[in-house]
Amino acid sequence: MNVLIPGVISILLYIGIAVAQGVTLKKPDSIIRACVLGTGVLAIVLHGLAVYSDIVRPLGTNISIFAMASLITWAVAVSVLMSSLKKPLDNLFIVLFPLAALSIGLSLLNPEANLLRDDLGGFIFSHILLSILAYSFLTIAAFQALILLYANNQLKHPGSIAILRALPPLQTLEALLFELLWLGLIFLTLSIASGFMFMEDMFAQHLVHHTIITLAAWVVFIVLLWGRHMLGWRGATAIKWTLAGFLLLLLGYFGSKLVLEVFLRRL
Repeated sequence: MNVLIPGVISILLYIGIAVAQGVTLKKPDSIIRACVLGTGVLAIVLHGLAVYSDIVRPLGTNISIFAMASLITWAVAVSVLMSSLKKPLDNLFIVLFPLAALSIGLSLLNPEANLLRDDLGGFIFSHILLSILAYSFLTIAAFQALILLYANNQLKHPGSIAILRALPPLQTLEALLFELLWLGLIFLTLSIASGFMFMEDMFAQHLVHHTIITLAAWVVFIVLLWGRHMLGWRGATAIKWTLAGFLLLLLGYFGSKLVLEVFLRRL
């Protein structure tokens, strides 16, 4: 299947949805929302076709950094769109969908970055799936934290009442943040555990930095959820810990993968 056509169309749709959502930020419109959700479904389907065509190749499975980034943003887009049917997550489209479009564009512009593997058994595939789910939920949590940060800052400006009215109550946003963190931590724990089970030589497999930084991120999320339960952490404290854990997670996976694949040209 050709990656280019569904990829380019999904990029245009994602950008259009983000613009439409941004226009209605202050004045929500039910008709526009229905169009946004319907177009979002189409964009995600096309994005999924592009991801599948990019990753599943005749000679093996493409696990390059750009292919994995596109896969993760696709999973995030699916999660956010489905959750938005019941929870107030529509405004996440403004940031997440352009990121999804960017990831597709990078995968289309870097076809030579393919990392084909023909030795991915069911167990390793399960590890990859758990990792993708963990990154998806924790990515949504990070953007939820950014929305909370934005909303808290807007409270200091009297002229921002219209924007604040377009957002759900801060307590709702915060409760959703911790739900996402719990889900992300569960899948991250399973991902780390499954990774250790098939790891043979951490140094030979170039997994030292990835493992250490990912474990550091896991500890950050553990401490955050402990602080929430035992000390009642919320607001700015919860936002800072969430973003710190997410940045560590990004550095652990994409930072290591970028150095190995792009700069060192290693598998």
